[in-house]
Amino acid sequence: MNLSGNESMDHWIPLTPIETMSQTEYDVLIVGSGAGGGAALWRLCQKWKNSGRRIGLIESGPLLLPTHGRNMATMNEERFVKYFENPLHTEYIGKFWPEYPGARMIRALGGRTLQWYQVSPRLNPDDFHSWPITYDELIPYYLTAEQIMNVTSKYAAGSSIQEILLERLRSNGFPGATDTPLAADLEATRYGQIHSNVFFSSIIFLAHALNTRPFDLAVRSQAVRVLIDKGKTAGVEVMTPDLKTYPIRAKTVILSCGTWETPRLLLHSGIPGRAIGHYLTNHMKVFADVKGARSQFGEVAGVASLWIPVPENKWEIVYGFGTDPFHYYWYAYEQKPLLNELKFRFVSAGPVEQRYENRVFLEPGTEDEYGVPRLQVSFSHSNQDRARIPELFRTIRTAVHGMGLDFDKEPWLIAPGEDNHECGTCRMGLDPDTSATNTYGQIHGIPGLFAADSSVVRLTGPANPMLTTVALAIRTADYISRK
Repeated sequence: MNLSGNESMDHWIPLTPIETMSQTEYDVLIVGSGAGGGAALWRLCQKWKNSGRRIGLIESGPLLLPTHGRNMATMNEERFVKYFENPLHTEYIGKFWPEYPGARMIRALGGRTLQWYQVSPRLNPDDFHSWPITYDELIPYYLTAEQIMNVTSKYAAGSSIQEILLERLRSNGFPGATDTPLAADLEATRYGQIHSNVFFSSIIFLAHALNTRPFDLAVRSQAVRVLIDKGKTAGVEVMTPDLKTYPIRAKTVILSCGTWETPRLLLHSGIPGRAIGHYLTNHMKVFADVKGARSQFGEVAGVASLWIPVPENKWEIVYGFGTDPFHYYWYAYEQKPLLNELKFRFVSAGPVEQRYENRVFLEPGTEDEYGVPRLQVSFSHSNQDRARIPELFRTIRTAVHGMGLDFDKEPWLIAPGEDNHECGTCRMGLDPDTSATNTYGQIHGIPGLFAADSSVVRLTGPANPMLTTVALAIRTADYISRK
């Protein structure tokens, strides 16, 4: 949307009325503004900077926050947690799913990137053994994603806690223990460049795109059906909160609604594909609250942000944070008492086996206000998964004891869905019987229809899938831009 003359911008990002968008035919229309949709938008705007191509983005949620919640000066940890626990902001969809009770969704511009924990590792090369692409093929896109997301391992640099705990871990059976890669901009504001958004969200993608070239953006616009004409993608049918319907025409559509909503939209649209909605996978996670005497560390203790690969099990890692690593900026103006005891949170994680029977599906008779059936989930742990769970407990105990720390609370296994790492319901592959998209995210057999979000990811390692989701979305955008 271009602003000129006496026009004013009433929001922190320019919006286009959905009525206006319905009168335009787009070269690319992106549905969803989370990590995948934001990355695809930014990359297409970059690649088509000087072209007349029309790019549109629709988001079902409202304008909620203009940045990651932890970047806001009015948020301390308590307010941050309460804000995203509010049902007005977070939809606890797992309450309807007995087999996946921990699931939740944020409907807003930026989606869950407004409150994620920034952990941004790559998958390991060995994790790609079941993928239709190799690790080497994804390296340039990992590098691009890491650059735009400001991924760094220097968050805890100089912290005596970090240095002491790493030394202990490496001397007690965890030689690969290292610093956690986090999507955090640690640069100071200088030379006219403002570095005010420390923690990354998809809003950064939108900002870069906006400052590159125009695009149209509509919020509170629910995609209810993909439009197909003569076997090719023709656009998307959209409904507004007042239940008015608008067709948005597009030569290419990128679905970036996430692991839940992308297959839901495809299934409701009657898009064929045996694997759509299947192969739901996530991470099993064991959490532990840990404590240690402050006297173990230096006068200026700092923070801890640890990443601990398990040598004998490539599918398992432990990671953890300590002494409020995400909000020590916020307390700069508060006089805090010196603690005799420091608190840590550690997580032992491993992937769930990818199985066809773990799936999402439409449940007839549960239509929402837009007339689209709601999803139901069929999910269980395999024998292989159940055998791994005791190993997660064992590993976290070994790591915590190796650091010379004590448990403040006994470790516990979180419920399915609480990990927020769900993937695979539109996974990529070569065989349409076992995958929903090809190697570039195009839905099998439907020219011009793509998925670019966590649903495409074949999660085979214990790493947070965010960086891989972004890298794949950039790769998909590059493929589309060359067409």
